Amino acid sequence: MGLHLVDLYRSPNIGIFLKANDKAILVPKGTAVSKAEKLATDLNVAACHTSVGGTRLLGPLIAMNNKGVLASRMIEDYEMEEISSATGLKVARLESRFTAVGNLVAANDYGAIVSPVLEPHAIKQIEAALGIETHTMSIADYIQVGAMIVATNSGAAVSPRAGEEEAEEIGKVLKVEASASSVNGGIPYPASGVVANSNNAIAGYVTTGPELIFLTRALRV
Repeated sequence: MGLHLVDLYRSPNIGIFLKANDKAILVPKGTAVSKAEKLATDLNVAACHTSVGGTRLLGPLIAMNNKGVLASRMIEDYEMEEISSATGLKVARLESRFTAVGNLVAANDYGAIVSPVLEPHAIKQIEAALGIETHTMSIADYIQVGAMIVATNSGAAVSPRAGEEEAEEIGKVLKVEASASSVNGGIPYPASGVVANSNNAIAGYVTTGPELIFLTRALRV
């Protein structure tokens, strides 16, 4: 299938606007239908036009796998219903003082890496909502672990700032092989420019040839 290069709102930082699992890709309201359909086709899923708290920043405000969806407490009831009806999954609000749940959680169907800043009750909620066990860690002293990892049931792309031992630890928790890659010409936060599921992956349009090779290997697409 191959990894596709795209832009959204003329930006290569597509991971800020999109979120996907093996059933659906969440795209911001107002995205052209043709664009949304192309993204959905690339990942072999259905498109769901939605928002979180009226914003189009879906990536940082949502964590999801194929078992559940966890959203920022800013999400409105009608937005939860939109996502739930498109994915067939229960959508929960994360009860935390932190709103950027997508930046603080990296999950697939086997496990989740969660940020050390999250409260114990929030971590329990993540485990319940996503149906998985969690492992708390920072990566190269960064607490935004969700921004540092793109995880699917096939593989995981990890920030090149992560050490070898950290990448190994991440792989053990997610039960996939984790390997390093930047995106968009050297950005060390893969989730900012990559959206992936078990079927395929899409990356920001300024991602380089070598990065594409690393991402393809890491995500097994």
